[in-house]
Amino acid sequence: MGTWHPPAAMGSASPPCAREPGEREETRGAMGSPSPPCNPTEVQMSQMVLPCHTNHRGELSAGQLLKWIDTAACLSAERHAGCPCVTASMDDIYFEHTISQTSTNPPGQRDGRSSVCVGQVVNIKAKVNRAFNSSMEVGIQVSYEDLCSGKHCSICKAFATFVAQGPSGTKVKLKPLIPQTEEEKLEHSIAAERRRMRLVHKDTLKDLLTRSPRETELETRDGSTAVPAEKTRVESVELVLPPHANHQGNTFGGQIMAWMENVATIAASRLCHAHPTLQAIEMFHFRGPSQVGDRLVLKAIINNAFKNSMEVGVCAEAYGQEMSVSRRHINSAFMTFVVLDQEGRPRTLPMVAPEPGEGERRYREASARKKIRLDRKYVVSCKQTEMPLSVPWDQSNKVYLSYNNVSALKTLVAKANWTLAREKEKVRMYTLEEDKFLSFRIEISVCISADQAFSLLSDLRRRHEWDSHYTSAELVQQVDDDDMIYHVVSQTLSRENKPQDFVILASRRKPCSKGDPYVVAFRSVTLPTHPASDAFTRQETLCSGFCIWPESEGMSKVAYYNQATPGYLNYVTTNVAGLSSSICATFEACEKFLLKNKEELIIRL
Repeated sequence: MGTWHPPAAMGSASPPCAREPGEREETRGAMGSPSPPCNPTEVQMSQMVLPCHTNHRGELSAGQLLKWIDTAACLSAERHAGCPCVTASMDDIYFEHTISQTSTNPPGQRDGRSSVCVGQVVNIKAKVNRAFNSSMEVGIQVSYEDLCSGKHCSICKAFATFVAQGPSGTKVKLKPLIPQTEEEKLEHSIAAERRRMRLVHKDTLKDLLTRSPRETELETRDGSTAVPAEKTRVESVELVLPPHANHQGNTFGGQIMAWMENVATIAASRLCHAHPTLQAIEMFHFRGPSQVGDRLVLKAIINNAFKNSMEVGVCAEAYGQEMSVSRRHINSAFMTFVVLDQEGRPRTLPMVAPEPGEGERRYREASARKKIRLDRKYVVSCKQTEMPLSVPWDQSNKVYLSYNNVSALKTLVAKANWTLAREKEKVRMYTLEEDKFLSFRIEISVCISADQAFSLLSDLRRRHEWDSHYTSAELVQQVDDDDMIYHVVSQTLSRENKPQDFVILASRRKPCSKGDPYVVAFRSVTLPTHPASDAFTRQETLCSGFCIWPESEGMSKVAYYNQATPGYLNYVTTNVAGLSSSICATFEACEKFLLKNKEELIIRL
């Protein structure tokens, strides 16, 4: 799956791991007794940037940074597993402040984004977010520190997947990770959604290409002649030596990533005849290991050049001394580069003419990946306060909208400052006041199994049976088994004295592991087939949904969450203030609906 790393020393604050010269974990306190981190898997590493870590401009090389990131993540994974771990993949990395021009440039050097230079310190914090069966997600935060000015800046965030392995490469079943803090509980919960996105990424790309024109249309760019992609091709070989590997004799994942970044940079330079800046890396995926004595062949080529950025495809293959043995494909990735001018702005790049056949396929896939990256940036990476209420839904961004829908609800659930506002018999109402939002939570314990409640509440077509605000809900698109889009009509009248309607994406999730709730998340989307109509006043919901926890056999806690939008605010505050009990009455009706229909559901199942 990846590259072996040495085992953690059980009970040791610094698990042993073979490292590059100059690599080390964060220096301990003067007396050698620092306060232990809350998360026992947390690893902190601080590295002084030395000349041997930099490129020709005196800036930290991306390859060296990737080696440090992989080492820190490995140490964290092995603290939890207590055995050797292999790097399975490294998620997309977007660089915020690096590896471009410094903010304290010498005279005559251009200005631009901040970068990490000789004498500065790179701080890396890694900790396991969640352990699944034999794999775990490690979250990594990277920042740099200018010791002279005291300035701190974020470089990037990343998520790595590691697999625990026992003797002879057998998989090891991992113990569950119990999150402690609010932040850890949130990351633990959303890690399941990120894992789901990784597993369907190839299908998303394939589906987008299927619906795109088969013909390759070259972009026209004024004053630019297309450069044959073949002229950017790079092939280089590296001999894996003991310093590149651990005590098991397998090559470090970070070393392979660094070699791949090197050939990708050369390919990008051949197109632009300048020194490019690495902007983003799309998932490193390890397909197999390599050992000391292997020859690694690194290949890179420009797949597509857009107006201000270019994608380089890079892969690594391994073979032994016997040339007759076929090469093993061990890793692949896609890297996005830009070229900055004297003011630090991206330059316009030459066009690329792909080779017929495989080159045209790579050209089209690069365009599809760019769209997916934009969708991710627009939908996944935005903070909840930055998200528009309704996001256009289409086939290519369905995975990311579903991710945002569920993760937004899980973020709301994980908040710590909920206050009990009202209690009416078995129904409890909580509120959460934040800068821009008033959210509420209604919960009740119901004599029904969690899976039965999940099945009944996730079908919006039945909501009118217990929620008097709903007139109807039409299923307009069955996206997949877990995601549906409904057109909902409400009985509530708007200021224009017209019924309100919604287009809602409903995303369902069963528990990923013991202790997880059943989740049904709702958010508004826009759909070309259902534009706003004069017959209704179109309304929107930002974040709402159900979480259902099993309490005992046949008993469940059902909680409904809603982040109130302006059109819904008056209704919420009236209930919170005790001037109305309609929300509590609605939830009591929900309980009766669940109890009435659970027997029918058992018979149907």
